[in-house]
Amino acid sequence: MKKVGERGEMQISFGMIFSIILIIFFLSFAFFGIRTFLGIQDTAKTTKFLIDLQSDVEKVWKSSQVSQEKNYLLPGKKSSVCFADFKVQATGENAQIYSELKRAYYGNENMVFYPVSFDEIGSTEIKYLNLAEITRNENPFCIENINGKVKLRLTKDLSDALVTITRP
Repeated sequence: MKKVGERGEMQISFGMIFSIILIIFFLSFAFFGIRTFLGIQDTAKTTKFLIDLQSDVEKVWKSSQVSQEKNYLLPGKKSSVCFADFKVQATGENAQIYSELKRAYYGNENMVFYPVSFDEIGSTEIKYLNLAEITRNENPFCIENINGKVKLRLTKDLSDALVTITRP
C-alpha cells in the first residue's frame, strides 16, 4: 500500500536540467575568456619590454658616451632575459641552459627569454649590441627577472661603436 506524501525519487524538470547545463557552459566559457585575456596581457607586457629595450639601446647607440641603469617590466613566468652568442661555445655560470636557449635560435636572435616558451615571443634580435663584449665572460649572459622587473645597465664609451649591457 502506498503512503500519501512520500516519494522515493526526486523529479527535476527538463527546463531545470537545461538551465544547469547552460550555467556550467557559461562559467567554463568565462574562465576560458579570463585565462585568454591574461595571456594577452603577458604578451603585451613582453612586446612592450622588447620595444622599450630596442628604443633605449638605439638612444644609447646614437649618443657619444652614456652609462644608464634602466628598469623594465616583464611577466613573472619569464625568469630571465638572456643575451647569447650562438656562434661560439657556452661559458660561465649559465652554460647549462645554453642548449635549451639555442632551441629558440633561428639565425639572427641574440636575446632569449628563459625558460624558453614557443607559444609566445621566445627570442628576438636586439640591434646595435656589442654581443662579443656582453658574452665575453659568460655566454649566455642572463639577467634575472625579480618580481616582474628586469634591471640592466646600458653603456657606451667614446671609443665604442656598439652598446654593452651589464648588470647594475
